[in-house]
Amino acid sequence: MTVPRAIGVSEAQQRLGELTVVDVRTPGEFATGHLPDALNVPLDRLAPSVPALREAAERAPLLVVCASGGRSDKAVTELAVHGIAASGLTGGTHAWVAAGHRLRHPAGRVRGVWAMERQVRFAAGSIVLLGLLLGLLVHPAFPLLSGAIGAGLVFSAVTDTCGLAALLGRLPVNRRGAEARA
Repeated sequence: MTVPRAIGVSEAQQRLGELTVVDVRTPGEFATGHLPDALNVPLDRLAPSVPALREAAERAPLLVVCASGGRSDKAVTELAVHGIAASGLTGGTHAWVAAGHRLRHPAGRVRGVWAMERQVRFAAGSIVLLGLLLGLLVHPAFPLLSGAIGAGLVFSAVTDTCGLAALLGRLPVNRRGAEARA
């Protein structure tokens, strides 16, 4: 059976009962709201979860979800390397909400956890400002810190990876909640 690489929101909503939804965001992001009956398997935990995801894919097609579609595309590609067919939700949870669908919230959900992209922008901006401020007040070499962040952001854009997001994903606020696995 051929599985499409991406599924739009309207098709996903119609097929929810026949799909296994796998949310690859961090547990903190997942706790802020997710598609109904979604399993949380963070992108950095995908490889160890391959055997369980293979079994889940044999029972029902996999729909991989993240906030905007970027991480789910990476997950679909990684799963394909392991011979597991999966589709990504076009536009992620942002598109789901924009289409008027509600997200589910687990009991005891984490309130106020920002999406990873927002956390990266905040952290990078804070470090740039800190480097400039320390350069003015402490030592003229501190603006190099700001330059390093700028270089990291350029590298992130060119390679479509983000070391800062990987680092932030390991913070306790992004690890809260039980990680449901397939």
